Amino acid sequence: MNPSSPTVILGGGFTGLLTALHLCHHRHSRPIILIEQSDRFVFKPLLYELLSGEMADSQVQPRYEELLDCDSITFVQDTVQGIDLHQRQVKLASGLHYSYGHLVLALGSTTNYFGIPGAEEYTFAFRTGEDALSLGRHLRACLQQASQTDDLERRRTLLTVAIAGAGPSGVEMAATLADLLPQWYHKLSGSPEEIQIFILNRSKEILKGDINSHLRQVAEKALQQRTIPVKLVTEATVSAIHPECLQYKQQEHQKTIAAATIIWTAGTAVNPLLKELDIPDRLRDRSGRLQITPTMQLPDFPEVFVGGDNATLAMMLPATAQVAYQQGATIAYNIMAMVQDAPLKPVKVTLRGTLMKLGLGEAAANLFDRFIISGRSGHLIRHGTYLELLPTPVHNFKATVDWLTDEVFSRHSHPNLSNQPSSYLVQRLGDIAAVLVVFSSGALFWRTIQPSLFNQMLQPTGLPVLLDQIQQNQ
Repeated sequence: MNPSSPTVILGGGFTGLLTALHLCHHRHSRPIILIEQSDRFVFKPLLYELLSGEMADSQVQPRYEELLDCDSITFVQDTVQGIDLHQRQVKLASGLHYSYGHLVLALGSTTNYFGIPGAEEYTFAFRTGEDALSLGRHLRACLQQASQTDDLERRRTLLTVAIAGAGPSGVEMAATLADLLPQWYHKLSGSPEEIQIFILNRSKEILKGDINSHLRQVAEKALQQRTIPVKLVTEATVSAIHPECLQYKQQEHQKTIAAATIIWTAGTAVNPLLKELDIPDRLRDRSGRLQITPTMQLPDFPEVFVGGDNATLAMMLPATAQVAYQQGATIAYNIMAMVQDAPLKPVKVTLRGTLMKLGLGEAAANLFDRFIISGRSGHLIRHGTYLELLPTPVHNFKATVDWLTDEVFSRHSHPNLSNQPSSYLVQRLGDIAAVLVVFSSGALFWRTIQPSLFNQMLQPTGLPVLLDQIQQNQ
């Protein structure tokens, strides 16, 4: 291997981006090349906030040039066309090609339409920032048209949203729109109660087989408590999509929903580039993802590391930001270990719980599968945690502290507590507990990714020493 051969990372999602940042922060001795077809990193869990306007475009999808502030990282905006594992070379659509010493496959997944006629052509996906902005423009146009038509049937169609898929994305989308659309329509002097939101699910239960299944009862209750209650259609198999019409089969009966807005959240598929790799079928799972060693390597190509949606281990892991972050840290560690002829370490992913957005200003947080905090306190935990996971830890640690201060203590006036019911006191205590959870997790995140800067800036507070003592006593 050429000592100067670069580490090439394919894909700028959480796994790829955080692998690059970890390599940079730990002064990896080889050049780092990150190849991604978009110029922006997309924080997918916060796309709902981009749609609703709760967060700015620059917060949810910052530019890579702003995130990759590191001399050793070269960002290449291009589309990967082919990967030659034997020649250790990556070919791009532009005609460029790169040879590598180490390769990281973090290409992400694509939308799976399951071959359903019209699904790709006539539905809205929700995976990118442009998807969110495009959906928002469409929904506003539908509401404006509905507010100015006297045709009752046409207005009903314009005010109906059908969501295919009751996994976490479908549930979060339904809950968000059930609060958001009535606000938008009310401003147009429309009647919010005319709005209909359907969510279709193949099984009897929402979130079935998902890591968020522990939140099923909380989610079902939240969907019914929105400004516009969500209509859940279970045991429904989508058969075809037409312009402004969704066809489905339920208990042997064919049914339709007339809807001007149909959103597809029903599944993902393996990235097509993985199918073209010269790898035997025995090293793939049924979905086509690559089976890897505990050290995140391809068995026959130890210089190739795989993470995120592209990889499968003995223990199935959800495609979440917390998993991607921990995988990225392990991949970076092992690449540097290989360069230094040091032992590699197996990936160890700790699932700290799950988070779900369940309306504007409300969410559910399932902490370590033991404690479920919902409502406004859940919103504080979810929002603050995701802010801390954004890949600019110093900036976002400070931003989160400011946000929490505003959210909890300033924006919402606090009347005389003696005149409030006990539930209000419980709510405030829950909010303060949420602040402590987010603040502590944010501090630990910052300390993990930039320990020297963390110690330098917070040494006067004594916090670094306290954290060291706690770690020694564990």
